[in-house]
Amino acid sequence: MTASSKDRAPLPDQLRDLQRPLRERADLDPLIEKLAPARIVMLGEASHGTSEFYVWRAAISRRLIEEYGFDFVAVEGDWPDCYRVNRYVKSYPQAGEHAESVLRAFDRWPTWMWANWEMVAFAEWLRRHNIGRERGAGFYGLDVYSLWESLDAIIGHVRRDDPQSLALAERVFNCFQPYGRDEQRYARHTTATHQDCADEVVRLLLRLAHRRPRFDTDPEGDFDTEQNAHVMVNAERYYRTMVLGGPGSWNLRDTHMMETLNRLMQHHGPDSKGIVWAHNTHIGDARATDMRHEGMHNIGQLAREEWGSRRVRLVGFGCYRGKVIAGRAWGSEQRKMPLPGAAAHSWEGAIHQALGDDGLFLLDETGERGDLVQPRGHRAVGVVYNPEYERFNYVPTELARRYDAFLYMEETRALHPLHVETSAEAAPPDTFPWGF
Repeated sequence: MTASSKDRAPLPDQLRDLQRPLRERADLDPLIEKLAPARIVMLGEASHGTSEFYVWRAAISRRLIEEYGFDFVAVEGDWPDCYRVNRYVKSYPQAGEHAESVLRAFDRWPTWMWANWEMVAFAEWLRRHNIGRERGAGFYGLDVYSLWESLDAIIGHVRRDDPQSLALAERVFNCFQPYGRDEQRYARHTTATHQDCADEVVRLLLRLAHRRPRFDTDPEGDFDTEQNAHVMVNAERYYRTMVLGGPGSWNLRDTHMMETLNRLMQHHGPDSKGIVWAHNTHIGDARATDMRHEGMHNIGQLAREEWGSRRVRLVGFGCYRGKVIAGRAWGSEQRKMPLPGAAAHSWEGAIHQALGDDGLFLLDETGERGDLVQPRGHRAVGVVYNPEYERFNYVPTELARRYDAFLYMEETRALHPLHVETSAEAAPPDTFPWGF
Protein backbone atom coordinates (compact mmCIF):
# COMPACT_ATOMS: atom_id res chain seq x y z
CA MET A 1 0.00 0.00 0.00
CA THR A 2 1.36 3.41 -0.96
CA ALA A 3 1.58 6.32 1.43
CA SER A 4 -1.02 8.25 -0.52
CA SER A 5 -3.53 5.39 -0.37
CA LYS A 6 -2.94 5.06 3.40
CA ASP A 7 -3.68 8.72 3.96
CA ARG A 8 -6.73 9.15 1.77
CA ALA A 9 -10.24 8.97 3.21
CA PRO A 10 -12.37 5.86 2.68
CA LEU A 11 -14.74 5.95 -0.30
CA PRO A 12 -17.89 6.58 1.83
CA ASP A 13 -16.26 9.67 3.34
CA GLN A 14 -15.18 10.90 -0.10
CA LEU A 15 -18.77 10.51 -1.35
CA ARG A 16 -20.22 12.31 1.67
CA ASP A 17 -17.77 15.18 1.20
CA LEU A 18 -18.74 15.57 -2.46
CA GLN A 19 -22.51 15.13 -2.19
CA ARG A 20 -24.76 18.12 -2.72
CA PRO A 21 -28.54 18.00 -2.26
CA LEU A 22 -30.76 17.15 -5.23
CA ARG A 23 -34.38 17.79 -4.34
CA GLU A 24 -35.55 20.89 -6.23
CA ARG A 25 -34.63 23.05 -9.20
CA ALA A 26 -32.53 25.47 -7.12
CA ASP A 27 -30.26 22.58 -6.13
CA LEU A 28 -29.00 22.63 -9.72
CA ASP A 29 -27.34 26.03 -9.23
CA PRO A 30 -23.76 24.74 -8.68
CA LEU A 31 -24.11 22.35 -11.64
CA ILE A 32 -25.46 25.05 -13.96
CA GLU A 33 -22.56 27.28 -12.97
CA LYS A 34 -20.16 24.55 -14.08
CA LEU A 35 -22.01 23.83 -17.34
CA ALA A 36 -22.75 27.37 -18.50
CA PRO A 37 -19.30 28.23 -19.98
CA ALA A 38 -19.24 25.06 -22.12
CA ARG A 39 -20.04 24.91 -25.83
CA ILE A 40 -21.39 21.35 -25.58
CA VAL A 41 -23.20 19.83 -22.58
CA MET A 42 -24.04 16.12 -22.70
CA LEU A 43 -26.68 14.74 -20.33
CA GLY A 44 -26.86 10.99 -19.90
CA GLU A 45 -29.23 8.38 -18.53
CA ALA A 46 -28.65 4.95 -17.01
CA SER A 47 -31.75 3.56 -18.78
CA HIS A 48 -34.07 4.61 -21.58
CA GLY A 49 -37.16 4.04 -19.45
CA THR A 50 -36.77 6.10 -16.26
CA SER A 51 -38.91 9.18 -15.66
CA GLU A 52 -36.52 11.09 -13.40
CA PHE A 53 -33.71 11.02 -15.94
CA TYR A 54 -35.92 12.79 -18.49
CA VAL A 55 -37.31 15.26 -15.94
CA TRP A 56 -33.90 16.30 -14.59
CA ARG A 57 -32.41 16.55 -18.09
CA ALA A 58 -35.32 18.78 -19.05
CA ALA A 59 -34.79 20.97 -15.96
CA ILE A 60 -31.07 21.36 -16.70
CA SER A 61 -31.71 22.05 -20.39
CA ARG A 62 -34.41 24.58 -19.62
CA ARG A 63 -32.04 26.62 -17.47
CA LEU A 64 -29.20 26.44 -19.99
CA ILE A 65 -31.56 27.63 -22.74
CA GLU A 66 -33.33 30.31 -20.68
CA GLU A 67 -30.36 31.72 -18.77
CA TYR A 68 -27.40 31.08 -21.08
CA GLY A 69 -28.81 31.00 -24.61
CA PHE A 70 -28.06 27.40 -25.58
CA ASP A 71 -29.26 26.89 -29.14
CA PHE A 72 -30.57 23.34 -29.37
CA VAL A 73 -31.12 19.94 -27.82
CA ALA A 74 -29.93 16.94 -29.87
CA VAL A 75 -31.03 13.49 -28.72
CA GLU A 76 -30.36 9.81 -29.29
CA GLY A 77 -33.26 9.62 -31.75
CA ASP A 78 -33.97 9.38 -35.47
CA TRP A 79 -33.47 12.56 -37.48
CA PRO A 80 -36.83 12.61 -39.36
CA ASP A 81 -38.97 12.06 -36.24
CA CYS A 82 -37.02 14.57 -34.17
CA TYR A 83 -37.08 17.12 -36.97
CA ARG A 84 -40.89 17.05 -36.85
CA VAL A 85 -40.57 18.01 -33.17
CA ASN A 86 -38.15 20.77 -34.18
CA ARG A 87 -40.73 22.17 -36.60
CA TYR A 88 -43.37 22.06 -33.86
CA VAL A 89 -41.32 23.80 -31.16
CA LYS A 90 -40.43 26.53 -33.67
CA SER A 91 -44.06 26.93 -34.81
CA TYR A 92 -43.27 26.32 -38.46
CA PRO A 93 -46.30 26.17 -40.81
CA GLN A 94 -48.33 22.96 -40.66
CA ALA A 95 -46.16 21.62 -37.84
CA GLY A 96 -48.98 20.22 -35.70
CA GLU A 97 -51.37 21.48 -33.07
CA HIS A 98 -50.00 19.73 -29.98
CA ALA A 99 -46.76 18.08 -28.93
CA GLU A 100 -48.64 14.91 -28.00
CA SER A 101 -49.77 14.28 -31.57
CA VAL A 102 -46.31 15.09 -32.97
CA LEU A 103 -44.58 12.72 -30.53
CA ARG A 104 -47.08 9.92 -31.13
CA ALA A 105 -45.63 9.73 -34.65
CA PHE A 106 -42.50 8.10 -33.16
CA ASP A 107 -43.42 4.56 -34.21
CA ARG A 108 -40.02 2.84 -34.45
CA TRP A 109 -39.44 0.43 -31.57
CA PRO A 110 -38.71 1.37 -28.79
CA THR A 111 -41.43 4.00 -29.12
CA TRP A 112 -41.37 4.96 -25.43
CA MET A 113 -37.92 6.57 -25.68
CA TRP A 114 -39.35 9.77 -27.16
CA ALA A 115 -43.13 9.17 -27.33
CA ASN A 116 -43.72 9.80 -23.64
CA TRP A 117 -45.46 12.35 -21.45
CA GLU A 118 -42.19 13.67 -20.04
CA MET A 119 -41.21 14.68 -23.57
CA VAL A 120 -44.63 16.22 -24.23
CA ALA A 121 -44.07 18.53 -21.25
CA PHE A 122 -40.60 19.53 -22.46
CA ALA A 123 -41.68 20.11 -26.07
CA GLU A 124 -44.62 22.27 -25.00
CA TRP A 125 -42.32 24.34 -22.79
CA LEU A 126 -39.80 24.73 -25.61
CA ARG A 127 -42.48 25.91 -28.02
CA ARG A 128 -43.70 28.51 -25.52
CA HIS A 129 -40.12 29.63 -24.87
CA ASN A 130 -39.50 30.15 -28.60
CA ILE A 131 -42.54 32.36 -29.21
CA GLY A 132 -41.43 35.84 -30.24
CA ARG A 133 -37.77 34.88 -30.65
CA GLU A 134 -36.13 35.40 -34.02
CA ARG A 135 -34.27 32.11 -33.78
CA GLY A 136 -35.73 29.70 -31.26
CA ALA A 137 -34.01 26.77 -29.62
CA GLY A 138 -34.21 23.63 -31.75
CA PHE A 139 -34.70 19.90 -31.22
CA TYR A 140 -32.89 17.37 -33.41
CA GLY A 141 -32.00 13.67 -33.66
CA LEU A 142 -28.44 12.34 -33.76
CA ASP A 143 -28.99 8.68 -34.60
CA VAL A 144 -28.28 6.68 -37.74
CA TYR A 145 -31.08 4.11 -37.92
CA SER A 146 -33.62 5.89 -40.16
CA LEU A 147 -32.56 4.64 -43.61
CA TRP A 148 -36.07 4.31 -45.06
CA GLU A 149 -37.62 7.24 -43.19
CA SER A 150 -34.84 9.57 -44.35
CA LEU A 151 -35.31 8.38 -47.94
CA ASP A 152 -39.05 9.04 -47.68
CA ALA A 153 -38.35 12.55 -46.37
CA ILE A 154 -35.89 13.28 -49.19
CA ILE A 155 -38.33 12.15 -51.88
CA GLY A 156 -41.07 14.29 -50.33
CA HIS A 157 -38.80 17.33 -50.23
CA VAL A 158 -37.45 17.07 -53.76
CA ARG A 159 -40.89 16.31 -55.20
CA ARG A 160 -42.15 19.60 -53.77
CA ASP A 161 -39.10 21.85 -54.00
CA ASP A 162 -36.39 20.33 -56.23
CA PRO A 163 -37.97 18.24 -58.99
CA GLN A 164 -34.69 18.20 -60.92
CA SER A 165 -33.29 15.87 -58.23
CA LEU A 166 -36.32 13.56 -58.17
CA ALA A 167 -35.00 11.12 -60.77
CA LEU A 168 -31.83 10.48 -58.75
CA ALA A 169 -33.82 10.08 -55.52
CA GLU A 170 -36.09 7.56 -57.23
CA ARG A 171 -33.06 5.59 -58.45
CA VAL A 172 -31.94 5.30 -54.84
CA PHE A 173 -35.45 4.20 -53.86
CA ASN A 174 -35.48 1.57 -56.60
CA CYS A 175 -32.11 0.24 -55.46
CA PHE A 176 -33.44 -0.42 -51.94
CA GLN A 177 -36.97 -1.45 -52.93
CA PRO A 178 -36.29 -5.21 -53.38
CA TYR A 179 -35.45 -5.55 -49.68
CA GLY A 180 -38.88 -4.52 -48.42
CA ARG A 181 -37.61 -2.01 -45.85
CA ASP A 182 -35.76 -4.79 -44.06
CA GLU A 183 -32.29 -3.49 -43.15
CA GLN A 184 -30.93 -6.88 -42.15
CA ARG A 185 -32.14 -8.45 -45.39
CA TYR A 186 -30.33 -5.73 -47.33
CA ALA A 187 -27.17 -6.18 -45.25
CA ARG A 188 -27.14 -9.97 -45.67
CA HIS A 189 -27.63 -9.62 -49.44
CA THR A 190 -24.74 -7.16 -49.81
CA THR A 191 -22.48 -9.45 -47.78
CA ALA A 192 -23.33 -12.41 -49.99
CA THR A 193 -23.23 -10.65 -53.38
CA HIS A 194 -20.93 -7.63 -52.77
CA GLN A 195 -23.61 -5.52 -54.49
CA ASP A 196 -24.95 -2.52 -52.59
CA CYS A 197 -26.52 0.92 -52.95
CA ALA A 198 -23.60 2.89 -51.51
CA ASP A 199 -22.67 4.72 -54.74
CA GLU A 200 -26.27 5.81 -55.34
CA VAL A 201 -26.76 7.31 -51.86
CA VAL A 202 -23.41 9.14 -52.03
CA ARG A 203 -24.36 10.65 -55.42
CA LEU A 204 -27.67 11.79 -53.95
CA LEU A 205 -25.92 13.40 -50.97
CA LEU A 206 -23.48 15.26 -53.20
CA ARG A 207 -26.27 16.56 -55.42
CA LEU A 208 -28.38 17.79 -52.53
CA ALA A 209 -25.37 19.37 -50.81
CA HIS A 210 -24.62 21.47 -53.91
CA ARG A 211 -28.11 22.42 -55.08
CA ARG A 212 -29.51 24.07 -51.91
CA PRO A 213 -33.12 24.38 -53.13
CA ARG A 214 -35.44 27.05 -51.70
CA PHE A 215 -38.05 25.88 -49.20
CA ASP A 216 -41.03 28.17 -48.81
CA THR A 217 -42.61 26.60 -45.69
CA ASP A 218 -39.53 25.47 -43.78
CA PRO A 219 -36.61 27.83 -43.01
CA GLU A 220 -34.38 24.83 -42.31
CA GLY A 221 -35.59 22.70 -45.19
CA ASP A 222 -32.27 22.59 -47.04
CA PHE A 223 -30.42 21.59 -43.88
CA ASP A 224 -33.03 18.92 -43.12
CA THR A 225 -32.79 17.44 -46.61
CA GLU A 226 -29.00 17.37 -46.63
CA GLN A 227 -28.91 15.80 -43.16
CA ASN A 228 -31.33 13.08 -44.27
CA ALA A 229 -28.88 12.32 -47.08
CA HIS A 230 -26.02 12.08 -44.58
CA VAL A 231 -28.16 9.69 -42.50
CA MET A 232 -28.77 7.53 -45.57
CA VAL A 233 -25.07 7.33 -46.41
CA ASN A 234 -24.10 6.33 -42.88
CA ALA A 235 -27.15 4.11 -42.28
CA GLU A 236 -26.35 2.12 -45.41
CA ARG A 237 -22.80 1.62 -44.12
CA TYR A 238 -24.02 0.92 -40.58
CA TYR A 239 -26.33 -1.94 -41.54
CA ARG A 240 -23.68 -3.52 -43.77
CA THR A 241 -21.13 -3.25 -40.94
CA MET A 242 -23.54 -4.56 -38.30
CA VAL A 243 -23.78 -8.05 -39.83
CA LEU A 244 -20.00 -8.41 -39.64
CA GLY A 245 -19.93 -8.15 -35.83
CA GLY A 246 -17.24 -6.46 -33.73
CA PRO A 247 -17.01 -2.81 -32.65
CA GLY A 248 -17.29 -1.39 -36.17
CA SER A 249 -21.02 -0.70 -36.19
CA TRP A 250 -20.95 0.87 -32.69
CA ASN A 251 -18.07 3.15 -33.68
CA LEU A 252 -19.74 4.10 -36.96
CA ARG A 253 -22.94 5.00 -35.12
CA ASP A 254 -21.23 7.23 -32.55
CA THR A 255 -19.04 8.81 -35.22
CA HIS A 256 -22.24 9.66 -37.11
CA MET A 257 -23.64 11.22 -33.93
CA MET A 258 -20.51 13.34 -33.55
CA GLU A 259 -20.58 14.42 -37.20
CA THR A 260 -24.25 15.36 -36.85
CA LEU A 261 -23.51 17.36 -33.70
CA ASN A 262 -20.75 19.23 -35.52
CA ARG A 263 -23.09 20.03 -38.42
CA LEU A 264 -25.65 21.34 -35.94
CA MET A 265 -23.03 23.54 -34.29
CA GLN A 266 -22.01 24.92 -37.69
CA HIS A 267 -25.65 25.38 -38.71
CA HIS A 268 -26.32 27.50 -35.61
CA GLY A 269 -23.32 29.77 -36.05
CA PRO A 270 -19.79 30.31 -34.73
CA ASP A 271 -20.88 30.97 -31.14
CA SER A 272 -23.46 28.20 -30.94
CA LYS A 273 -23.97 26.03 -27.87
CA GLY A 274 -25.66 22.63 -27.86
CA ILE A 275 -27.09 20.09 -25.42
CA VAL A 276 -27.03 16.33 -26.06
CA TRP A 277 -29.35 13.75 -24.47
CA ALA A 278 -28.17 10.14 -24.80
CA HIS A 279 -27.49 7.03 -22.76
CA ASN A 280 -24.52 7.06 -20.39
CA THR A 281 -22.82 4.52 -22.65
CA HIS A 282 -22.72 7.18 -25.38
CA ILE A 283 -21.99 10.38 -23.45
CA GLY A 284 -19.68 9.07 -20.71
CA ASP A 285 -16.09 9.09 -21.98
CA ALA A 286 -15.42 5.55 -23.27
CA ARG A 287 -11.75 5.82 -22.29
CA ALA A 288 -12.82 5.64 -18.61
CA THR A 289 -14.58 2.27 -19.13
CA ASP A 290 -13.76 -1.20 -20.42
CA MET A 291 -15.01 -0.06 -23.85
CA ARG A 292 -11.48 1.11 -24.64
CA HIS A 293 -10.20 -2.47 -24.39
CA GLU A 294 -12.78 -3.52 -27.02
CA GLY A 295 -11.64 -0.84 -29.47
CA MET A 296 -14.85 1.18 -28.99
CA HIS A 297 -15.30 4.93 -28.79
CA ASN A 298 -18.36 7.12 -28.19
CA ILE A 299 -19.61 10.64 -28.72
CA GLY A 300 -18.48 11.80 -25.27
CA GLN A 301 -14.91 10.75 -25.97
CA LEU A 302 -14.97 12.15 -29.52
CA ALA A 303 -16.32 15.51 -28.32
CA ARG A 304 -13.65 15.84 -25.64
CA GLU A 305 -10.94 14.97 -28.17
CA GLU A 306 -12.21 17.36 -30.83
CA TRP A 307 -13.51 20.29 -28.79
CA GLY A 308 -11.34 19.99 -25.68
CA SER A 309 -12.46 19.06 -22.18
CA ARG A 310 -12.92 22.70 -21.15
CA ARG A 311 -15.58 23.25 -23.82
CA VAL A 312 -17.36 19.91 -23.26
CA ARG A 313 -19.18 18.88 -20.07
CA LEU A 314 -20.38 15.30 -19.53
CA VAL A 315 -23.08 14.60 -16.93
CA GLY A 316 -23.93 11.03 -15.96
CA PHE A 317 -27.06 9.75 -14.23
CA GLY A 318 -27.78 6.72 -12.05
CA CYS A 319 -30.13 5.30 -9.45
CA TYR A 320 -30.19 2.60 -6.79
CA ARG A 321 -33.64 1.03 -7.29
CA GLY A 322 -37.04 1.71 -8.85
CA LYS A 323 -39.10 0.77 -11.89
CA VAL A 324 -38.27 1.03 -15.57
CA ILE A 325 -39.94 0.68 -18.98
CA ALA A 326 -38.21 -1.85 -21.26
CA GLY A 327 -38.83 -4.93 -23.40
CA ARG A 328 -37.72 -8.48 -22.63
CA ALA A 329 -36.47 -8.91 -26.21
CA TRP A 330 -35.86 -6.65 -29.18
CA GLY A 331 -39.22 -5.57 -30.62
CA SER A 332 -41.24 -7.12 -27.79
CA GLU A 333 -44.06 -5.49 -25.84
CA GLN A 334 -43.03 -2.68 -23.53
CA ARG A 335 -43.32 -3.55 -19.84
CA LYS A 336 -43.01 -1.77 -16.52
CA MET A 337 -40.34 -3.78 -14.73
CA PRO A 338 -38.79 -3.65 -11.26
CA LEU A 339 -35.26 -2.28 -11.07
CA PRO A 340 -33.71 -4.10 -8.10
CA GLY A 341 -31.30 -2.53 -5.68
CA ALA A 342 -27.92 -2.04 -7.36
CA ALA A 343 -25.06 -4.44 -6.67
CA ALA A 344 -23.08 -3.57 -3.55
CA HIS A 345 -19.83 -3.41 -5.52
CA SER A 346 -21.23 -0.83 -7.99
CA TRP A 347 -21.07 2.95 -7.86
CA GLU A 348 -24.81 3.04 -7.22
CA GLY A 349 -24.43 0.52 -4.41
CA ALA A 350 -21.56 2.48 -2.84
CA ILE A 351 -23.50 5.76 -2.92
CA HIS A 352 -26.57 4.05 -1.46
CA GLN A 353 -24.52 2.60 1.41
CA ALA A 354 -22.73 5.89 2.09
CA LEU A 355 -25.65 8.30 1.71
CA GLY A 356 -28.99 6.62 1.10
CA ASP A 357 -30.33 9.80 -0.51
CA ASP A 358 -30.41 11.65 -3.83
CA GLY A 359 -27.33 13.67 -4.59
CA LEU A 360 -25.38 15.79 -7.05
CA PHE A 361 -21.65 15.13 -7.41
CA LEU A 362 -19.35 17.63 -9.14
CA LEU A 363 -16.62 15.20 -10.09
CA ASP A 364 -14.24 17.72 -11.62
CA GLU A 365 -13.59 18.83 -8.04
CA THR A 366 -11.94 15.48 -7.27
CA GLY A 367 -9.04 15.94 -9.66
CA GLU A 368 -7.07 12.72 -9.96
CA ARG A 369 -7.32 11.91 -6.25
CA GLY A 370 -9.18 9.24 -4.36
CA ASP A 371 -11.18 6.15 -5.15
CA LEU A 372 -13.48 8.04 -7.54
CA VAL A 373 -10.93 7.43 -10.30
CA GLN A 374 -10.72 3.70 -9.57
CA PRO A 375 -12.83 1.28 -11.70
CA ARG A 376 -16.11 0.08 -10.22
CA GLY A 377 -19.29 -1.27 -11.83
CA HIS A 378 -21.83 1.29 -13.11
CA ARG A 379 -25.31 0.09 -14.06
CA ALA A 380 -26.43 0.42 -17.69
CA VAL A 381 -29.95 -0.69 -18.69
CA GLY A 382 -30.91 -0.66 -22.34
CA VAL A 383 -34.23 -0.96 -24.14
CA VAL A 384 -33.98 -4.74 -23.66
CA TYR A 385 -33.87 -5.67 -19.98
CA ASN A 386 -34.49 -8.74 -17.87
CA PRO A 387 -34.21 -8.13 -14.10
CA GLU A 388 -33.18 -11.74 -13.50
CA TYR A 389 -29.96 -11.05 -15.45
CA GLU A 390 -29.27 -7.81 -13.60
CA ARG A 391 -25.71 -8.82 -12.68
CA PHE A 392 -24.66 -8.48 -16.34
CA ASN A 393 -25.75 -4.82 -16.56
CA TYR A 394 -22.65 -3.18 -15.10
CA VAL A 395 -19.90 -1.33 -16.97
CA PRO A 396 -16.52 -1.03 -15.20
CA THR A 397 -16.15 2.73 -14.82
CA GLU A 398 -13.67 5.28 -13.49
CA LEU A 399 -16.44 7.63 -12.44
CA ALA A 400 -14.52 10.91 -12.07
CA ARG A 401 -12.82 10.39 -15.44
CA ARG A 402 -15.96 9.29 -17.27
CA TYR A 403 -18.08 12.30 -16.24
CA ASP A 404 -17.64 15.87 -15.05
CA ALA A 405 -20.72 15.53 -12.84
CA PHE A 406 -23.07 12.78 -11.70
CA LEU A 407 -26.72 12.90 -10.61
CA TYR A 408 -27.78 10.05 -8.34
CA MET A 409 -31.35 9.12 -7.37
CA GLU A 410 -32.11 6.67 -4.60
CA GLU A 411 -35.40 5.49 -6.14
CA THR A 412 -36.93 6.22 -9.55
CA ARG A 413 -40.21 5.75 -11.42
CA ALA A 414 -40.90 4.25 -14.80
CA LEU A 415 -41.28 6.54 -17.81
CA HIS A 416 -44.88 7.35 -18.90
CA PRO A 417 -45.27 6.18 -22.55
CA LEU A 418 -47.79 7.68 -24.97
CA HIS A 419 -48.28 4.39 -26.82
CA VAL A 420 -50.30 2.22 -24.43
CA GLU A 421 -52.70 -0.68 -24.84
CA THR A 422 -55.83 0.73 -23.19
CA SER A 423 -57.57 4.04 -23.71
CA ALA A 424 -57.87 4.49 -19.96
CA GLU A 425 -54.10 4.95 -19.78
CA ALA A 426 -53.95 7.29 -22.78
CA ALA A 427 -54.73 10.41 -20.73
CA PRO A 428 -51.89 12.37 -19.11
CA PRO A 429 -50.77 10.87 -15.78
CA ASP A 430 -51.98 12.64 -12.65
CA THR A 431 -48.66 14.41 -12.05
CA PHE A 432 -48.24 15.71 -15.63
CA PRO A 433 -46.50 18.04 -16.48
CA TRP A 434 -43.70 17.43 -13.98
CA GLY A 435 -41.69 20.49 -13.08
CA PHE A 436 -43.16 22.69 -15.81
